[in-house]
Amino acid sequence: MNLPNRITLTRIILIPFIIFFYLSEGFLYGGKMIATGLFFVGIATDFLDGYLARKRGEITVLGTFLDSIADKMFVITTLLLIVADGTVVQPFGVIFAVIIIARELMVSALRQLGASKNVIISADYFGKVKASFQFVALFLFMLYSFLNERAVFDSNILNILYWICFAGLAVTTILTIMSGCHYLIKNRHLFSETQVDVSNKKDEKSENNDSLSNEIKGKDARKKDDLKGEKKASKKAKKNL
Repeated sequence: MNLPNRITLTRIILIPFIIFFYLSEGFLYGGKMIATGLFFVGIATDFLDGYLARKRGEITVLGTFLDSIADKMFVITTLLLIVADGTVVQPFGVIFAVIIIARELMVSALRQLGASKNVIISADYFGKVKASFQFVALFLFMLYSFLNERAVFDSNILNILYWICFAGLAVTTILTIMSGCHYLIKNRHLFSETQVDVSNKKDEKSENNDSLSNEIKGKDARKKDDLKGEKKASKKAKKNL
């Protein structure tokens, strides 16, 4: 396994640690801050693995697969954390989460459909911009969650920070919808059903069987002719004697 792929795996390995430290704030001081720091490290690995893979010419099918899975796991896990603890005002948190997760599942299914038809669906412009907004918005929300619980700043400053985070996540959700629609429109040809003509297959099979039986009959007829010829030759030889 090359270096970029190992860096991608690091992002996946960080996920359980982020979950633990984020949820341990009640008994571990600064747990959410540690989780936020680990999330930032994960963001850095996302940019680093892609940069190294392109620079070293080590872009592989495995690396592309791992990077996509790692991004989805990373984003969905963090999103569920900030929604579950009420950091995002409800019902907006649930709405944002459902839209973002649904889009990720839809794109994954679309890529699987494309793979079955030998079509590679790469990330588009909307997807890359959406991913950048996602990382920034989630990072700020995790940071806000820690600052809000510890009351580090004045409530007015925290309110301003919250609405900045909220606006970032709202823009992310809009970009998520746009990206999902763009994927569907761009790859709509994948939804054309390729129907198998069973009757033609049956006809072809019967024709093959007929040709095979005719070939066998022809061989049997030639064998019979050869036997008749041999019998006639033996009779003539006996008469000459």
